[in-house]
Amino acid sequence: WQKIFMFPLWSKMAVFWNKMFLTIIVLLIVLFLDAVREVRKYSSVHVNEKAANVNSSAFDHIQMKLFRSQRNLYLSGFSLFLWLVLRRTVTLLTQLAKEMASHAALETQVNDATEAAKKYMAENERLQEALSGKGDGKKKASTDATEEKLKEEVEHLKAELQKTSNAFHKAKTEVAAVKKQSEGLRREYDNLMKEFEQLQQSLNKAEDKKDL
Repeated sequence: WQKIFMFPLWSKMAVFWNKMFLTIIVLLIVLFLDAVREVRKYSSVHVNEKAANVNSSAFDHIQMKLFRSQRNLYLSGFSLFLWLVLRRTVTLLTQLAKEMASHAALETQVNDATEAAKKYMAENERLQEALSGKGDGKKKASTDATEEKLKEEVEHLKAELQKTSNAFHKAKTEVAAVKKQSEGLRREYDNLMKEFEQLQQSLNKAEDKKDL
């Protein structure tokens, strides 16, 4: 999946996707506001006609218009909300993928630094064993200098290892937080879909009763 989503085609489509997203958001907002206007319009007409006791056909026609405007209001409102939820879900999944890639890179770096530190420590131990008991002054001084240099390198590698380990733990914590947020959003999305299905069923039942 990572190889598929790393295609250059997606980066070229990203600009058009953002424009399309904003266009759909504007369109849904316009439809929602128009539905609100229609509901208010036919609600007031519905009350006035009911109070005036007009003929049943005109009253049924107004009632049908009111029902359709309410249906459009619910559909456009839920579509707008679910579109925003979808956008947030895509953003969280993208962040999660980036954090997972960073997590893998840091883990590899930690392993490499650990192997290098073990290698230098093993070389230091071999040098100490080979040069122990041989008391030539110049050789001993050179050995001490080499040993000090190796110690400095080991300390440097330990510091780098600690720094990388801290970054690794930080990235791991961020990945866990993004996963938790993504799971919460998924549960909220499932609940909204259940409510939307219930609303759709109630609308279908109301339409069936109206047709009868």
